[in-house]
Amino acid sequence: MSPTRRDFLKASLGTAAVASLGSGLSVCAQAADRHRDTDDTVLVILELAGGNDGLNCIVPYENHIYARSRPTLRLTGDQVLKINDQLGFHPQLEEFRRLYDEGHLSIVQGVGYPNPDGGHDEAMLDWQSAQPHQTNRQTGWVGRAIDAREQADVPAVLFGQVNRPFCLQSQRTIVPSIGSLQECTLRPAGDDAGRSNHRDHLVEAAELPRAESDNPLLDVVQQGDRAAYATGRKVEEVIRDASASAGSYPQFPLAENLRIITQLIRAETGIRIFYTGFGSANIGGFDNHASQRDNHAALLRHMSQSVAAFIDDLKQQGLLDRVVLMTFSEFGRTVQENGRKGTGHGSAAPMFLAGGKVRGGLVGEHPSLTELENGGPKHHTDFRRVYATMLESWLGFDSQAALGGRFEPMDVFQA
Repeated sequence: MSPTRRDFLKASLGTAAVASLGSGLSVCAQAADRHRDTDDTVLVILELAGGNDGLNCIVPYENHIYARSRPTLRLTGDQVLKINDQLGFHPQLEEFRRLYDEGHLSIVQGVGYPNPDGGHDEAMLDWQSAQPHQTNRQTGWVGRAIDAREQADVPAVLFGQVNRPFCLQSQRTIVPSIGSLQECTLRPAGDDAGRSNHRDHLVEAAELPRAESDNPLLDVVQQGDRAAYATGRKVEEVIRDASASAGSYPQFPLAENLRIITQLIRAETGIRIFYTGFGSANIGGFDNHASQRDNHAALLRHMSQSVAAFIDDLKQQGLLDRVVLMTFSEFGRTVQENGRKGTGHGSAAPMFLAGGKVRGGLVGEHPSLTELENGGPKHHTDFRRVYATMLESWLGFDSQAALGGRFEPMDVFQA
């Protein structure tokens, strides 16, 4: 006999079938149930923890101040991957250079904010809150952007083994963390018998015909389970389909995170913002006060190859025009190297934008090496302009609500 709605409600609530499902599946289901427009744009935020040395990413190889200030860290014109007769990529950013040549990489130069803080925690809070130097900050810029939306969806998620960033703090919207793709599949917690029982209830919920009911609670439970079942099935199908192409990514933690984010985008989960990062949590971070040359080179290779594999995968699957990846770090490094062959905490640094709709190329002038703050290049572009561009021009969100004021978006996207 087919189960009745009353039987289903009793079984579902009695065994907590919905609540016991992985939080990742619940998140994916909520987003997918409310956002099914496959043309929705996606932003991937990549945190470079520790303070990335912008001067040895985009290298002013002909600048005599740069050459004189870095006797062991200097990169010469013979070593860099030249962009023009003044600037070049670090030699380990070979894949970034390829993306640049293909028109899929923009470099926003000289990004920072007024009177930057030189400490990691405070500087990161400034970037994450987008409220530099304010006291008693409660929410982050992504959290406020989500709170301002009329839709009651869950459009952002933290992915990977990354410390929870302040930028996702919000007042009325839960921004969840997903540690692995398996959290978005139909694998409830518990023993084998419990998992089988819960999955059966989920299937029953999905297969019961929808009809008018005098029980609103039943309707809510059934609607949620339908969405969870459908989304879980889509994610599982994507996992199976993508297994054959997994080898195109390098064996780096960041590459694995980006590979899985690609699969979630492909599964049409409806998530609009993904946050991930790498640095101090897994391979030492960008805070290179000593022995910077080899450490920084390894980090740049990790980043370049991982992001390029992500872009190539999206392009192959026809998703690249929907996605932009944005990097940021809490500050750049000092122009002058120290006695331990490293650098100190500086100020301005470049931000990288990768995607199918970015214009590609250099955005803004390379910062001066004579006008310094905290011993590093002084900014000429406020980072909140970049955020406003991502929110307003790319995602269609309210940038003023997120940033607490008007910051003019930049012209970095193709028409």
